[in-house]
Amino acid sequence: MLVIGIESTAHTFGIAIIKDKKVLSNCKSLFTTKTGGMIPAAVADHHFDVFDSVIRDALKKADAALKDIDLIAFSQSPGLGNCLRVGATVARSLSLNFKKPLIGVNHCVAHLEIGRLLFPECRDPVLLYASGANTQVIAYDGGRYRIFGETLDNGVGNFLDSFARELDLGFPGGPKIEKLALEGKKYIELPYTVKGMDVSFGGLLTNLKNKYRSGKYPIEDLCYSMQETVFAMLVEVSERAMAHCEKNELIIGGGVGCNKRLQEMCNIMCNERGAEFYAPENQYLVDNAAMIAWLGLIMHKSGIRMSIKDSKIRPYERTDEVEVTWRRE
Repeated sequence: MLVIGIESTAHTFGIAIIKDKKVLSNCKSLFTTKTGGMIPAAVADHHFDVFDSVIRDALKKADAALKDIDLIAFSQSPGLGNCLRVGATVARSLSLNFKKPLIGVNHCVAHLEIGRLLFPECRDPVLLYASGANTQVIAYDGGRYRIFGETLDNGVGNFLDSFARELDLGFPGGPKIEKLALEGKKYIELPYTVKGMDVSFGGLLTNLKNKYRSGKYPIEDLCYSMQETVFAMLVEVSERAMAHCEKNELIIGGGVGCNKRLQEMCNIMCNERGAEFYAPENQYLVDNAAMIAWLGLIMHKSGIRMSIKDSKIRPYERTDEVEVTWRRE
């Protein structure tokens, strides 16, 4: 089957074309700023402005035409309502104009399933899902992807972006913080907040802002210390979930997963417990449409069908609310 995927949950508008298990194209346009953060209405305007050109680019790279598409998959949940509506509107328009079936998918679940596609040997992993709005530790059990730990306040990516705004680094801030952290020379003690299987970043953000405003600490040392602290928290709860679920595979997903230091720490932990760690290449870690197309395909093959009436967006749908009909092992 030839499937078009549409991603629009947050700052990325993406279009991908896949044929069965092969990704033919995976194109995107990213909303960025030089200062400040992400305003949902402005991001939605960006998506409306670029959707046509991104579709054309993806079709050209895949050497495909819309009339040949067999299925239209779009990110239905969760995400920013303003942004989700753009992708859903595009999906419905294509479905009606070309009389093709459409299917809405859960963005969080898509991050896990694209990892399982890219690493066929990875059969039953724990997923460390670290992105802008989401920070969850997920594993399959009893017909659903269960959340075994999560943030109690901010997503780790939003936390990084909030501190980046304090430093006037613009959006997205994570890659710029990672670069500054490489220049850090001294660890500064920071709050470490792990509560059972959950993590919290609110107090840490306040502490970092106060330290930065005091002028007593080099920015590079603050960024380095922040990464070491936050990533240690994420690795701790991931390891605890692996032990609890008796699983020996960890896969990472989400834009923050591109951070090489986080990958390094995950790999060290897995090596020490005789487990395997999997990190997809960056284009599949960040928000992307290939994962949307792939999840749509396997959902469709499992018998799931969706009408236009049922395609309304679900901005607040949680990972563990999705019934996983395509997987029974």
